[in-house]
Amino acid sequence: MKDLFKNRYLVVQIALVAISLVFILRLFYLQVIDTKYVSLARNNAIKEVDVYPTRGLVYDRNGELIVYNEAIYDIMVVPRMAKGVDSAKFCELLGIERPDFNERLRKAREYSPWKASVFVKQISQKDYSRFQEFLYLFPGFYGQVRTIRHYPQRVAATILGDVGEVNNRQIEKSEGYYKPGDYVGQNGIEKVYEKDLGGRRGKRLVFVDVHNREQGRFAEGEYDTTAIAGASVYTSLDIKLQQYGEALMKNKKGSVVAIEPATGEIIALISSPGYDPNILCGAIRGNNFKALLNDPLQPLFSRPTMATYPPGSTFKTIVALIALQEGVQDENYGVPCDGMYHFAGLSLHCSHHHPSAQNLIQGMQQSCNPYFWQTFRNIIENPKYDKIQDVYTKWEDYCHSFGVGVKTGIDMPSESKGNIPSVKYFNRLYGEKGWHSSTIISLGIGQGEVLTTPLQMANLFAAVCNRGYWYTPHIVTKILDPVTGKNIKKPVEKHYVKINPSHFDAVNEGLFAVVEAGTARSVRVEGITMCGKTGTAQNPHGDNHSMFTAYAPKIGPKIAIAVVVENGGYGAAFAAPIASLMIEKYLNDTIQAKRLPLEKKMLEADLLHKYAVKSKDTTGIVD
Repeated sequence: MKDLFKNRYLVVQIALVAISLVFILRLFYLQVIDTKYVSLARNNAIKEVDVYPTRGLVYDRNGELIVYNEAIYDIMVVPRMAKGVDSAKFCELLGIERPDFNERLRKAREYSPWKASVFVKQISQKDYSRFQEFLYLFPGFYGQVRTIRHYPQRVAATILGDVGEVNNRQIEKSEGYYKPGDYVGQNGIEKVYEKDLGGRRGKRLVFVDVHNREQGRFAEGEYDTTAIAGASVYTSLDIKLQQYGEALMKNKKGSVVAIEPATGEIIALISSPGYDPNILCGAIRGNNFKALLNDPLQPLFSRPTMATYPPGSTFKTIVALIALQEGVQDENYGVPCDGMYHFAGLSLHCSHHHPSAQNLIQGMQQSCNPYFWQTFRNIIENPKYDKIQDVYTKWEDYCHSFGVGVKTGIDMPSESKGNIPSVKYFNRLYGEKGWHSSTIISLGIGQGEVLTTPLQMANLFAAVCNRGYWYTPHIVTKILDPVTGKNIKKPVEKHYVKINPSHFDAVNEGLFAVVEAGTARSVRVEGITMCGKTGTAQNPHGDNHSMFTAYAPKIGPKIAIAVVVENGGYGAAFAAPIASLMIEKYLNDTIQAKRLPLEKKMLEADLLHKYAVKSKDTTGIVD
């Protein structure tokens, strides 16, 4: 037992000697060998500096750069080190008032006396150079390079979005990654693809003197981490067509959505009135955002994906296809039209005078309301269903398969699903036995409770020209990983509608007849086989909304488009001309000489001031 205690005592002694030796050797290394770090450590402090990654670039479908970065600086402060500051000179250089300086410093102390925070945001390279000359007068302050976005084409604001400072909610959701003063995508694809565009922040440890000036790297950068640049993002936008469309929609309220049917790629997405995305960059962002937010014309509102309208006669396309699929009539079915339609005690007027539709193609060509009221009635009164709730549920299902009444899934922050009224809605409104085909007859011509977005209208025609399928509409087509260079964008989904492909032939012929000799014949483009459908959405607050949905060419379509011009009147007045000009520009890259007067008329048309609703686009905006 005595030997056992003696051995344990020996082990403890050896351990103590070993530990002491380690400390002695470490002190010797620091004091004698590593004189560089000893000298720096005696006279300086160690500071962790964030290294912000370069935000990813954005390109259009043709490889043209549409979003890039410009260098700016944030002035940072560590409050506990901010002693003996020449505040008068500080305020002079950065153009701020003394009370403002004091308030900012107070807030920085409240955030943390020991941690750096942003004191002055986003000053230019020129202003920072002047400030840096006098940095020795401002202990505790230093500059941190940042970048702001620049949009050289000055269009597509609601699509591209903008970058702004994180709010408290975003900080909480980031689980410690973001902190006050960081910037993230706030709208558009800048927000949706933030994780890709934003990259990954790094850090470096540096020695700083009493004036917070860097004196060297700590441990030769052994503990630094490298920032990972944001990914390059390629979009499906044709930026030249986007610019052209925004010019055509100037001084008008409404939307244009153009889709490549074979892929679901968004070629153009126009929300009007719009704004220059550069006014939401840098230090001017806050005031300009407030001005846009208070504008009665709502330029921040993404009309293509969020605004909903009764689709009007453009909806007759779905009505015809469902009737054919359900077998309640074929393409040779005709309906006499003398300008009136009498049904269940109702006397409904046709929208215009035209010959009676002897078949589906003529019904589409003339956009005959009685034809489609009767067609809708045939669907709802189909004898193979026991009750109206059953057939109407089937009707809903057909509409949803086209992406109508549901969200399409576009890669934008917000999207409305529109509205296909449900069985529950009508049961609640009329009672289970209180509604019939006559009760909901307005749905047959795209009126009543049915609502669609411009995006859904364009997507519907993409499905029609594809003869039964559509791809999830999307703006971003490729994301290149900054490390591997590989495309990390997931493929989009292909959706099939619940209509047999054989039923699309007659409908497509009808849509072709609309442009060749029907309600849209005035916008026919020589050399382009265009299929389309005019529409007029009722508006209880003023003139009706002008609508037109189309695709071209008829065989192998390359573009499907929907145009809505609010208060534009009938479909052929504004929406159809604008759509035809955009189709011609996209397919031919030029406008025929004989159509230049039409182009001039659309470019110069001013519907905003017609109703004395003046935009505040230039009121309070700093450029």
